Amino acid sequence: MSVTIRASSLVMTMLMGWITFSAAAKAANEVESEQVSKLLSDAKMQAFQLKEDAEQMETFSRASGSWASHVEAITKIKENVNAMGRVLARLQENRNNAALWQRTAIDRVTPIAKELAANTTTAIEHLNKTPERLTTPTYQNYLEAIADSASNLASTIGEFVDYGKTKQRLDRLVRVLELPVGS
Repeated sequence: MSVTIRASSLVMTMLMGWITFSAAAKAANEVESEQVSKLLSDAKMQAFQLKEDAEQMETFSRASGSWASHVEAITKIKENVNAMGRVLARLQENRNNAALWQRTAIDRVTPIAKELAANTTTAIEHLNKTPERLTTPTYQNYLEAIADSASNLASTIGEFVDYGKTKQRLDRLVRVLELPVGS
């Protein structure tokens, strides 16, 4: 009786190992979408432009810029946020064709972009309602929140794009060196 249980345990252990290896091998061999990689690269460029614009806008809160200069800067940010929204919409459309790491990137970036859009909308509403209050702590906090969200978005997308490029190089080396899958 104990021999049968041990044999069954051994078979279960081997089966679980095979299932785990199969899942790992499948994930390692998962083909990434070139379209999603391109869209992520586009999003990275857009995010870094947003970061620069948001940082510049935040410096306005410390200087005595005119209402018109604030409107011009926030309009530029709003246009960039809308462009980012269009890229994210295309990423969502292609999500089912994406590799696991690409889907993870889309899932992590989307809420950050939504936060950035909400912060931008709040700052625009403040500008429209109280154009004479450009140096208030409330408005400065809005601009700081935009800069923080834009910086977070740029670094998150940038790290995923870097990961994708590194993964492609590693996959190419595995093929060139004819290494077994999962090495």
